[in-house]
Amino acid sequence: MKALVLGGCGIQGRAALYDLSRNPSVDQVICADIQPDLIHSFEFLTTAKIQSVMLDADDPKALASIMGNKFDVVLDFLPPQCIRTVAEAAINSGVHLVNTNYAYDILDLDTKAKEKGIAIVPECGLDPGIDLIIYQHGLIHFDEVYKINSYCGGIPEKTACDNPINYKVSWNLDAVLKSQNRDAVLVKDREIIHIPAAIQHDNEFIHQIEFPGLGRLEAIPNGDAVHFCNLLHIKDKIVETGRYSLRWPGWCDFWKPMKQLGFLGDTPVKGLPCELTPDEFTAKLLAPRLQYKDDEKDLAVMLNEFEGLKDGQRILMTCSLVVERDLNTGLMAMSMGVAYPACIVAEMVVKGRIKKKGVLSPAKDIPPDLFMAELKSRGINITDTFKRIDS
Repeated sequence: MKALVLGGCGIQGRAALYDLSRNPSVDQVICADIQPDLIHSFEFLTTAKIQSVMLDADDPKALASIMGNKFDVVLDFLPPQCIRTVAEAAINSGVHLVNTNYAYDILDLDTKAKEKGIAIVPECGLDPGIDLIIYQHGLIHFDEVYKINSYCGGIPEKTACDNPINYKVSWNLDAVLKSQNRDAVLVKDREIIHIPAAIQHDNEFIHQIEFPGLGRLEAIPNGDAVHFCNLLHIKDKIVETGRYSLRWPGWCDFWKPMKQLGFLGDTPVKGLPCELTPDEFTAKLLAPRLQYKDDEKDLAVMLNEFEGLKDGQRILMTCSLVVERDLNTGLMAMSMGVAYPACIVAEMVVKGRIKKKGVLSPAKDIPPDLFMAELKSRGINITDTFKRIDS
């Protein structure tokens, strides 16, 4: 298998390079990045199969040129704003594409991808990604499901919680702050509820859950749960569903006033000597103060809950996982949780384990058993628990 990794020197891309370099099915990897020489600083990485090249992802002609080199698959770890440019280049080049961003901006490319005979598989990270495949996995165990709640987040291990918000940066702080300005759509008592970004940290649906082995975590509505129920064709039966970010308790107490004071705004502040938005300032100020030490671990945590009927009995099914930072390589749990699923799906597409063409979805187009077995081989275990609910 010959793979092209876009953004391969980024925090997630380097985890993909690590995984691909250890895969005997992979013959060659081209790492394309705006700073390709960074690859030489990755001491954990064996680069025998890897060649790094310079790429400016903002240049469509450069993307088209590099994709014309007869790759079996492209793995895209570029920022979300690049998703459509990359997808169009993949279609023009006739090469399969896997990325980790939400699919909304490329759903209309389905017909063109089918005409080219390629698979484009977005949302193949942690969240979205593993959570959506767990949706499939969970539904198999029920005759009817009426409740699905999905929880996911990146948090420091307890011993690394040494700042006022008990949070450190395991990916891009700019992206973290932008996710604080995301609307949410959920269902409660069969009613569709829209939660605007302005009140993400101040609404009645914020709650705490008990996470196995960690204790209480704060759950904040974040994302469109109804969209995925539509994909799964279960919207009409769902009584409750939501997608929630997980943090240590106190997250909303901090960000509620910060948001009200405008620190997450995206309009340049007048009167400054340069053009600067509040969220840019906040990211620049906080990022250096929220870094992990070399001996500290981040955790990528996920919990999906399903309630429904099986053989007339009400059942609660819980699927949970925890990914820990690898201190030997320094790879963050969040990076591995995002990159490994993309690598797994890329190989499944190339080997024909995913035969469908077009713009696909992990919520319905990736074989969950095969995928979860590959996750397990990489040390990421999903634990299922079942509990009968008395009427």
